[in-house]
Amino acid sequence: MQKSKAGALWEYIWTLGLMALIVFSARSSLADWYEVPSGSMLPTIQLGDRIFVNKLAYSLRVPFTSISLMELGTPKRGDIVVFVYPIDKRTDYVKRLVGLPGDRIEVRNDLLFINGEPAARWEVDQDKLPKGAAHDPTSTLFVEKLGDVSHFVFESRPDDFKLPEATQVVPEGYYFMMGDNRDNSSDSRAWGFVPKENLRGRALRVVLSFEPPPDSSLKGIPNWLVTLPQRLRWERLLQPLSTSL
Repeated sequence: MQKSKAGALWEYIWTLGLMALIVFSARSSLADWYEVPSGSMLPTIQLGDRIFVNKLAYSLRVPFTSISLMELGTPKRGDIVVFVYPIDKRTDYVKRLVGLPGDRIEVRNDLLFINGEPAARWEVDQDKLPKGAAHDPTSTLFVEKLGDVSHFVFESRPDDFKLPEATQVVPEGYYFMMGDNRDNSSDSRAWGFVPKENLRGRALRVVLSFEPPPDSSLKGIPNWLVTLPQRLRWERLLQPLSTSL
């Protein structure tokens, strides 16, 4: 017996809806990619990067909620984390985790201190940056070591931009985040700690990367439509965010 046209249409819609639910549930709880809209994580993450985020790095959550079903891992110092911005829960941020619960975090003259000890760092030439990373002649490049993680840091401190120096103890259940572009990052120095339930996942690698279009070309045009035809940065495809230094 043949199905009616209405029945076939309903089955088609139901199947598409189920597939969409599965896809969006997976993106909510398992893995997703994230478009980086600012330069606060330069030189590690470039403007125009789409980064892969492992949402199972720390916990398994009920899809579309912050309810944790199971703890799967512990956030570590040096992780690059995507999290819900504490000031506006509609916005996701990506920063580096530098302070764990109980840590005393201080920033003195651009130098990071953790529990009274300065984070090990040394200046390097920008030729040491990985292929595809943006150079910045106005900034000084350092390698900073946080636990077992060594990563690049830009410092520039332009005269018209200065974030407050921080001396704070990280409360239990919270984390202290900073951008790798230290003098051009709005982070925990400016707006405080990130609660554990706000952590969405750990950023692992670049999925795709496009040269960002000029700001003027974005007026009245969706970002994806402008970005799509831009030159693909082939050298950044699938590049890991943890660099061997």
